[in-house]
Amino acid sequence: MKIAIAGGTGQVAQEVINALVATQRYELLILSRSTNKQTPVVSGIVYRAVAYHDKQDLIEALRGVHTVLSFIQILSDDKQMAQKNLIDAAVQAGVKRFAPSEYGRRVQLDFHMSWWNGKIEIRQYLAEINRKETMLEYTLFQPGLFLEYLAFPHKTAKYLQPLQTVFDFDKCRAIVVQGHQDAVMSLTSVRDLAEIIAKTVELKGQWPVTFGVKANRLTFHDIVAIGERVRGRLFDVEHVEVEDLEAGNLKTSWSLEATHAAVSTEEAEKMLQQVAIGILLSCLGNAWDVGEEANKLFPEHAFVKAEDYLSAVWMNKP
Repeated sequence: MKIAIAGGTGQVAQEVINALVATQRYELLILSRSTNKQTPVVSGIVYRAVAYHDKQDLIEALRGVHTVLSFIQILSDDKQMAQKNLIDAAVQAGVKRFAPSEYGRRVQLDFHMSWWNGKIEIRQYLAEINRKETMLEYTLFQPGLFLEYLAFPHKTAKYLQPLQTVFDFDKCRAIVVQGHQDAVMSLTSVRDLAEIIAKTVELKGQWPVTFGVKANRLTFHDIVAIGERVRGRLFDVEHVEVEDLEAGNLKTSWSLEATHAAVSTEEAEKMLQQVAIGILLSCLGNAWDVGEEANKLFPEHAFVKAEDYLSAVWMNKP
């Protein structure tokens, strides 16, 4: 089976490529806007530079491909033309399956996380092209928040960089919405997501439109309690009011400091407070309580348990 990975140089994409290579069952085509001499030579992998604005180029690249996994960055493409062109090309090239650039929370209006509006646009685009008949089978992989982010600033995955969240295990602190300590967060290791995707590409039958991957379902209270156990000290928990968050105000003594490779430092600084606010507000609507499609389809899969992982990461750390 031939699988194309679009945006194949991204962190999550590379974790998935590793898992696919490990199976030794797939022929992989890695699509990116450019290739260079540093590209590793790996058996079973072909690298190809494509122009996402050139639909014909994409059609030619996708001929003979069974499944496309997209990891295209949505932040720098307001109209999401790269993914839309990729979808159109996939249909015309005869691709059977497509997974858009999701890899986060479940399907819901992202009005609290406007930087993810591109995900909504692509969900709607895929739904529309399949409205009358199935033109392209697709699924939305949704693992919740990556467990590795709670290791910040320590990197524990091969490619995924840690990001600071409202749960700061390093400085033993957390931000919780007043009266909502039971808000739910799904936490899944990027390794688990990658291995599940590697299994899903050869799944028989129709893909479900939403594909939740839920390794750990924990409340904010649970996560803080785990933090206090593995760090051996009480967390400084700051409570914020819904009204302040909805007004765009994060009234805490600290905010997020991490940046992301997909945006500039200046853009990141502007986004960081809104990211924290968005995570907190969206949790109130159970946006991070993802589905269990993967758990039901692959009951034999041994997911990484949050407390085991975090205990290992933070053991003997000051």
